[in-house]
Amino acid sequence: MRKLAYFFVPVAALLGVAGWQFWSARADTRTPLPTHVVAIEDIEDTVSALGNLQPLEYVDVGTQVSGQLQKIHVAVGDKVKEGQLLAEIDPAVYQAKVSAGEAQLLNLRAQINERAAHRRLMEQQLKRQKTLLEARATSQDAHDIAEAAVQQATAQIQALEAQVKQTQSTLNGDQANLRYTKIYATMDGTVVSLTARQGQTLNANQSAPIILRIADLDTMTVWTQVSEADVPKLKLGMTAYFSTLGRSDRRWYGMLRQVMPTPEIVNNVVLYNALFDVPNPDHDLLPQMSAQTFFLIGEAKQVPVVPMAALRPAGERGGEARRPGGRRGEVRHVVRVIEDGKPVERPVTVGVTNRLAAEIRSGVKVGEEVVIEPQAASRGPRPPQRTPRL
Repeated sequence: MRKLAYFFVPVAALLGVAGWQFWSARADTRTPLPTHVVAIEDIEDTVSALGNLQPLEYVDVGTQVSGQLQKIHVAVGDKVKEGQLLAEIDPAVYQAKVSAGEAQLLNLRAQINERAAHRRLMEQQLKRQKTLLEARATSQDAHDIAEAAVQQATAQIQALEAQVKQTQSTLNGDQANLRYTKIYATMDGTVVSLTARQGQTLNANQSAPIILRIADLDTMTVWTQVSEADVPKLKLGMTAYFSTLGRSDRRWYGMLRQVMPTPEIVNNVVLYNALFDVPNPDHDLLPQMSAQTFFLIGEAKQVPVVPMAALRPAGERGGEARRPGGRRGEVRHVVRVIEDGKPVERPVTVGVTNRLAAEIRSGVKVGEEVVIEPQAASRGPRPPQRTPRL
């Protein structure tokens, strides 16, 4: 037995040494913790939305009279001035009505002149009848007939004068319709659409036909649709910016001007229109362009930033991390920082955050490594889920 003991003791020692080396080797080959180096960056907290561009000021130019569109003097893209002739409708029918009205008016005035002459005659006869009656050379009946004739002539003249007013009113309307056959620009701007064609017959009796649209492209309005979950975050006057599909590298800035109180419901999704204006002196922005819009809730320039996945809510572990936050708007969290090759928990104060990153106001320094914890992002505070947009 003693010989067996001499044999097994060295073997057990060798097996122990071999096992320790094996497990040490396995420990050395473990996957290292994912880390991120704290860096100086800019960070923004925004509400994003999709929208499109419309001119701030525009007018749809239509016609008030029916007829054939005889001539169009402008094309899409032309710049026009207020008062410039844009189009003409065949004036033949309206010119005929004006001519007939003018002729009728001349006829009525001629009748008035005739009746006026007749009344002067009746007045002279009445005057003679009064003289004769005073001399008892005529009868009262003859005097009364002469007086009635004067009154009758006066009434006829008044009736004709009323007809003149009526005819003049009709003529004014016909003359206005004749003027409406020539369509003029009501503002300075650019012709952005042309919905009628030369030679087309327009019917203004049922609705006012639109011929073209004039828009002032110097200022554009961004119409964005914001979900009901994000609307409470919007404040009038807040900074907003957008980029277009063709210029994703450029930002146009404005200030939130209005949130429409009446929503649009699309597939049971409640969306509110939010509007802001941007200057467009070079006319780079055109109507109906798509805009990826961002409303700026908060921002920080050139501050230490870490990924949201590195944060864990304060109080989840460790007593020292339970201390409340400092200044208003700051939130306390915990991160794991690599010190001497090992992760060490450390409380931090967080400022501006978004879905991906967070501003660190205190707790870690630029250049330090923090551990990325994939599950921490789901446990930490995140912006409310936004309703999907279509």
